[in-house]
Amino acid sequence: MKKKSLFSLVLILAIGMVLSACGDSGNGGSSDGGGEGGDPVTNLTMGTGSVGGVYYPLGGEMANLWTDNIDVEGFDVSSVESGASVENIAKIQSGDFQLGIAQNTTMINAINETGEFEGKTTDKVAVIGSLYPEALQVVTLESTGIESIEDLKGKKVAIGPPGGATREAAELVLKAYGIEEGDFEAYEEGFGDAKSKLQNGTIDASFAVVGVPSSTTDELAAATNEVKFLDIEGDALKEVTEKSQYEAYTVEPGTYEWQTEPVQTVTAMALLLGSTEQISEDLAYKITKTLYEKSGDMTIAQAKLITKDSALTGVSDDLPLHPGTEKYFKEVGIIE
Repeated sequence: MKKKSLFSLVLILAIGMVLSACGDSGNGGSSDGGGEGGDPVTNLTMGTGSVGGVYYPLGGEMANLWTDNIDVEGFDVSSVESGASVENIAKIQSGDFQLGIAQNTTMINAINETGEFEGKTTDKVAVIGSLYPEALQVVTLESTGIESIEDLKGKKVAIGPPGGATREAAELVLKAYGIEEGDFEAYEEGFGDAKSKLQNGTIDASFAVVGVPSSTTDELAAATNEVKFLDIEGDALKEVTEKSQYEAYTVEPGTYEWQTEPVQTVTAMALLLGSTEQISEDLAYKITKTLYEKSGDMTIAQAKLITKDSALTGVSDDLPLHPGTEKYFKEVGIIE
């Protein structure tokens, strides 16, 4: 009896292993989500940014646009909150995300293995296209008495969450003004939380690299009626642009209805990125085509800036295009 029982147990285990192997091979990586390596998938996850920024709502609208217009078996896009640029690139590279939004400056660092990506290879991430320009907003309230970025020494400052381009930009600007780590109290907040803490007096100022006009800044102005922008100018502006891919930029009066003075700052471009391993050429072609031909169906303000004419703005020659994107851009004459 003991021998028979042992034989039965072994037989059950063997059958289980065979069924498991068959089940694995049946998936073939054709429809499951990411994180499993290089097989193309159709159920995609897209990293966006923190609630309160533009990446998060834009990601949701793009996901809906694609799922409503792309007819591919098993196709779906889930947009998720993330730490933004750095995290999105890293997770596309690792296979945890298949799509993501990131600044062109961060993508350049990733390809060149500099900054947050020093010593890290990024060879599975490619550009699907340019989205819209972003400006670095350094915001405080009139009641704080802060007049310039130099005044942030010793203050409580939101510098953005780890894994986002805002964090890198904030540290770059503060250093250009002679403010090092430890010279201020850093708060690693997303845009929405930073707005709330600035409004209730928990912090004194916040940094945000965000599309303008920003709904979060508008909400802060409506709640306090005392929003004040801090300019990046002079030698500090020169240092920031020379040591990074950022370019000088002016937020013109009237960008916000309540804004009466120009704001000198820096800008970068937001890019849509995709996995070259987990998104097939055909699917990337459909994603690109839908984005640039139907962006008008989205309601977010930045959607009107997503056009074929600006599809490669901020995309330097050393940034790779996804093969499917390249096929579409050649088809419509954006590239030769």
